[in-house]
Amino acid sequence: MNKVNKYMVAALTSVSLFFTPVSLAGEKVDATLPSAGVNTVTVENLSGDVTIIGWDDAVVKVKGELDDNAEKIIFEQTGKTITIKVDMPNRGSWNSKGSKLIIHMPTDLRLNFESVSSDVELENLTNNVAVKTVSGDIKATKLNNRIELISVSGNISTKSLQGDINLSSVSGDIKDKDSKGVIYFQAVSGEINVSSQAHEVSINNISGNSELNLAEVDEFKASTVSGDTEVRLSLKPNAAVKASTVSGSLEFDFQNKVSADFRLKANAGGDLINKLTNQKADRAKYGPSSKLFFQTGDANGSVRVNTVSGEVTVK
Repeated sequence: MNKVNKYMVAALTSVSLFFTPVSLAGEKVDATLPSAGVNTVTVENLSGDVTIIGWDDAVVKVKGELDDNAEKIIFEQTGKTITIKVDMPNRGSWNSKGSKLIIHMPTDLRLNFESVSSDVELENLTNNVAVKTVSGDIKATKLNNRIELISVSGNISTKSLQGDINLSSVSGDIKDKDSKGVIYFQAVSGEINVSSQAHEVSINNISGNSELNLAEVDEFKASTVSGDTEVRLSLKPNAAVKASTVSGSLEFDFQNKVSADFRLKANAGGDLINKLTNQKADRAKYGPSSKLFFQTGDANGSVRVNTVSGEVTVK
């Protein structure tokens, strides 16, 4: 072989090695790690669909297909944490289909999940769960303990959650059904629709409407701006309701012969409407403000509501 051919072979070999991919496009994944000594599973996936299911086996299993542009999947244990991460190039294609993964993990392990545009579905996990995604949707069923589900522009749909729960979306909608425990809802321009058994409920909504069907509560808190909120609830003995709205409406539909001390206040032309008793709002002699104070039953509960340029109705 002459020198020219030798150089050509060497050059071609170098080019071939340089462009050899770490993993094939759309590579299939089917891997398992034992979970002995592990307390946390961390998952990172840029885009696609991820399903995470709790089971009784003492292993963590990953199965599915990687994004065409994925370089590799990291699946390893470090200390007490198992990491599952789809590695993407720094200058990847945003038009790719994303990775599709199904992950099984022991129900009692903690879960941390982070993504940009990946949809995630969670089921049957009994330890702390923290999920953060930018534009992906979150769907969760049968989660217990401390639960934090956050999406910037994605929707959140949950069923049968129990524990200390935080559901937050900026421009997406939140739907919750059959939750129990203590729950906090936060949205900026999204809708909130709730049917919950939680005994402590808090809601913060700006420029969105909310509808909540609640059971008996020990505490209910609401802060809204420019949206309409409807709440159907019963009060336990010595329960407390604290709410405020700016340029929006708040309607409370109390069940089971409510017993509470009501103190409602309106400023800047707000309206107070009482459908529980014959007591009417007292308007200030000077300025566009009013107040409505009255009691029902033995008044062991407390209802405190303030509005600025909005409307409050109790019935």
